[in-house]
This record gives sequence, structure tokens and C-alpha cells, in this order.
Amino acid sequence: MQTELLNQITALVGSQYTSSISNILSKYDITRKTSPAPSTNTQLLNSFLSAKKIEGKSPKTLAYYKNTLARLLTATKKPIKQTTTDDLRNYLSEFQSVNGSSNVTIDNIRRILSSFFSWLEDEDFIVKSPVRRIHKVKTTKVVKETLSDEDLEKIRESASSYRDRAIVEFLASTGVRVGEIVNLNINAIKLDDRSAVVLGKGNSEREVYFDARTKIHLERYLKTRTDKNEALFVSNKIPNNRLTIGTIESIVKKIGEKSSVSHVHPHKFRRTLATRAIDKGMPVEQVQKLLGHVRIDTTMHYAMVNQTNVKISHRKYIG
Repeated sequence: MQTELLNQITALVGSQYTSSISNILSKYDITRKTSPAPSTNTQLLNSFLSAKKIEGKSPKTLAYYKNTLARLLTATKKPIKQTTTDDLRNYLSEFQSVNGSSNVTIDNIRRILSSFFSWLEDEDFIVKSPVRRIHKVKTTKVVKETLSDEDLEKIRESASSYRDRAIVEFLASTGVRVGEIVNLNINAIKLDDRSAVVLGKGNSEREVYFDARTKIHLERYLKTRTDKNEALFVSNKIPNNRLTIGTIESIVKKIGEKSSVSHVHPHKFRRTLATRAIDKGMPVEQVQKLLGHVRIDTTMHYAMVNQTNVKISHRKYIG
């Protein structure tokens, strides 16, 4: 340790002082100061959340991780390093019984526990993850609804302002996430090219595309703007703040109620676009790129939505 320190000091002040510095250092015992490794439940949880933050997880995801794991630690009342597979199984079983949670919810919790304890294992805080022997929870696949052509027209007619109509058209033609549309700035829109660059999950940028109808309604809306806000969509009232996720969800919900189309929300436009693209023959890899999915398995869910398409194909190739 002394030799390493001597070399570092010599590099700073010059070799002519090496002998004198060496004599001074020889009189002392020098050790490297290190930060203590996290050991308490709180310290380990915070270290895990910090690691996930560096990986690019969103604040919403980090909060979900924190709340889920904090509930576990409160319930088990024991050090993380002593947590067993049986502890976790009992926790999941009791959580489902008390809260009446679906298998989907329980499997989501299991995945978070798996991520946490696998991280602890990788970082050598524990020898082996106790979640390894807890298998994926079987869930019932629910066929989720999409918007029909008639639904979309009703929704368009019910969007009473230039802004709301532009929001509807943009969601319908790009399939962006609601979190992506709220972060969009005007300068990210290329009207001539009918494209935009959005910031997706994990802070990854991707290009999305919109149709001529969307371009027209965006232009009409932007011409009404007199504010200086850089955001693409802002509130109608001064000071014209950027719309939030909750505000856009509320706007879309109200338009849906006015149009008498049931269960209208931003993600339904995304699901509709993906399903139609696959039904019309767009390669699933391209749909994956369009939607910004990391895993193609996520995109494949949309390929199984439209039962009518399966029926037509069966008659064409088998019936």
C-alpha cells in the first residue's frame, strides 16, 4: 500500500523528492479506506434501487419496485440474507388470500422478487436466490379489445377541440405510449417527413410515423398556439403547461364517454395499431421496432388478439 501511495505522490511532485517521501511514509502504517458494504435490509434495498436507476428504469417502475419489496420486508420481519424460499411462498400465498389478487398480480410480484434476489446473488450478498424454485404463476390469457373503424370515427367526431383531435390522431397513427407523448416537444416533430422522435422506456429514442390526416390536425392545432412552451401538447389555459400523463388519460376518457365507445384509454390506440399492422401482414419484427418493445414476446401478444383473423385464415388454408 505504501509503495502504491509513494508512486502516486511521486507522479505529482517529481522523482527528486522520492527518497524524502519514502522516509516519511516508512514511519506510518497506511491502509486503504473503504466504504462498508450494505448489510441492513434498508441498505440492500436502496442499493438495488440505485442499480436499477442506473440501468434506466423509470421513476414509476422504481417506485413500484420499492413499494413491493418494502411490503415483503415488513411482512417477513427478518434479515434479507436469511429469507428462504418457504418465506417467499408463504408471503405470496397470504398476500393473494388477504387481497384477493389475481394470478397476474402475484406473478408480477414474483418477477420483482426474482429480480431483487438475483441481483443480491450476482453482487455476492447472498449465495443463492431463494426465488429460483418459485416457478412462473399460471395466468389466464385475456383477449383484450381493440378499436374498430367505426369506434375510431366516433371518437374523432367527439374530439371537440383542435388539440384533442390532434391527440387522438397522433395516438391512433403512431401507437406511442402515453408517457412518450407527454414528453414530446414541437421540435421533435418532422411534419414534412410525417415522423417524430420519441423517448421510450429506458431512455431509448426511436422514430415513429404518422399519417397525412394526423399531419393536417397537428398543423391546425399548432397554428392556434400563441404560447412559448416547447411541449407539443399543452393545457388550454395560461400558463399553458405541458400536459401530464393523467391529463391526457382524462382527456381521452372523456372523449370516449362522449362518443359512447366503451373503455377508451391511450393504450387501446396502441394495441389497435399493433393488431392491425400484424393482421395486414407487417412483419412482427418491424412492429416490435415501431412500438419500441425490447422483447419480441411482448409484441407477439398482439398477434393473438384478433380472433376474426384466425377464423379467416383457417377457412383459407384448412377449411
